[in-house]
This record gives sequence, C-alpha cells and structure tokens, in this order.
Amino acid sequence: MRARFGIIEIPRSIESARENARLAEKHGFDMVGVADSQSLFRELFVTLSVIGGATEKPILGPTVTNPVTRHPAVMASSLASIQEVSDGRAFLGIATGDSAIYNLGERPRGLAGLREYVEVLRCLFRGENTEFDGKTIHTQWIANMELPEVPIYIAAEGPKTLELAGEIADGVFCGMGFSTDVVKLTLEHIAKGAKRSGRTLADIDVWALGRVNVGEDREALVNEIRMELASTAHHAFRFTQKGKLVPPQFADGIREVQRGYKPAHHEDLGESPNA
Repeated sequence: MRARFGIIEIPRSIESARENARLAEKHGFDMVGVADSQSLFRELFVTLSVIGGATEKPILGPTVTNPVTRHPAVMASSLASIQEVSDGRAFLGIATGDSAIYNLGERPRGLAGLREYVEVLRCLFRGENTEFDGKTIHTQWIANMELPEVPIYIAAEGPKTLELAGEIADGVFCGMGFSTDVVKLTLEHIAKGAKRSGRTLADIDVWALGRVNVGEDREALVNEIRMELASTAHHAFRFTQKGKLVPPQFADGIREVQRGYKPAHHEDLGESPNA
C-alpha cells in the first residue's frame, strides 16, 4: 500500500482555499481538510463546497469541527450536501472543540458528548429519526440519497480519545507525534478501542497529523510555524500531559504556552502573542 498524504487548509480566503486545493490535487495529495473556526476563518461548508467543485479526486471534509457550534441535524445536512457536491468524497473530522468554541465563551463537550453526537449523526445519515437533547430530530431527505454514508474520523491526542475513536469512528486523525514509541502507543490505544466494537486496527483508517515546513534554514522554518507549534501544545495537552509521553524537559514550556494562550489569535500568521 502506498503512503497517502493530505493537507489541512486554513481558509483565510475562499480563493486561496480553492487554489491550494487545486494545487494539492495536481501534486497527488489524497485529502484536503478544512479548518473550522467561525470567529477566525471563512465559513467551513461554503469553503468545502467551493473545493468540491474545484477538484475531482481528493477526499474532503472538516479537519476538524466540533459537537458544540452546530446542531447535529445541521451538521448532517451540511455534510450530506458536500457528499452530493463532491460525488461521494466527503468525510467528517471531529473532536471535542478548540478555538471555535473558546471564542464563543463555550467549553468542549467532552468524550461522552462526542460519543452521543457521533451516534446521533449515524442515525441522521441513514435518514432515521433519533433523539438529541430530549427532542426527536430527523434529516429525512438524506434517506433518499444514493451516495455512500459520510465516514466519520475523530481527531485524537490522548489515550481515552484514541480508544473512543477506535471504538466508534471509521478513522482517526492522530496528533500524538511521530517517534517510534509514540506511534506504537497510539496504535495500541486505537486497537484497544476497536476491540470493544468487535473490530481490529486494520478496520480503522489511521492518519497522522503533523506540522511541516520545508526548506534549508531550520531556524527560519521553525520561526515561520511557531504559531502552529504553539497551537499544538495548547490543544494536545490542555487537559493533561499524562499518558502522552511528553519529554520531561518540555513539560514546563508546554504549561507556559497553555497559561498564556489566546484563542482569538489561534493560528495567527507572522507575529503572534501565542508564540
């Protein structure tokens, strides 16, 4: 099996998102994800619709959204529409929530809430009536679609989320790192979750998320993506560093980034108070 590669587009303009997606497809990328943070970037599903019309091969979807800012019926309808526009290339990437919710003064939904949200979406994708927040909801038009159900990927950085993803998701976006010991531990957690639902690791589509900058001057390259590295430190360890194989010499620095992190400047280009 050949290696697959994807990009995550930060939609600072619709046109740049379209052109970057076209460029990614031209150079053989298999996935184009779009970040979701309504206070900072262009609207997620408008951007995905444009990308769907501008490309033919890459799978595309939120990378990642959350279970807080959109009611599941709204989410299901939006994703099914992208599935239609893209001729079956849509996916959902979801986690508990980050800048999109913090900039609204909200809090992450938590793993129990994420599980419920995914289960409700599964029902809605099948055109079934289901319960959410004590009310019966439906997206009956989706039942008449002839395209496949939208696959669900959970973005995960800790043991509990990796296991949940292995249990209930079609795939995982892993953000723990690339060292041999980290990759081994990551796959073990996913496999443990998969076993709960009668599956194996081979049944889960696993992707690794990384921050990459290519060039010859290492110091300059690191400086260019300092805001990306800071956002990773904020997100991956905001609840705990436990079980994530953090080298001891980095622990205090990570805590310092978290204490001063400003969601309003999440993923800022250039100079950023977060980096």
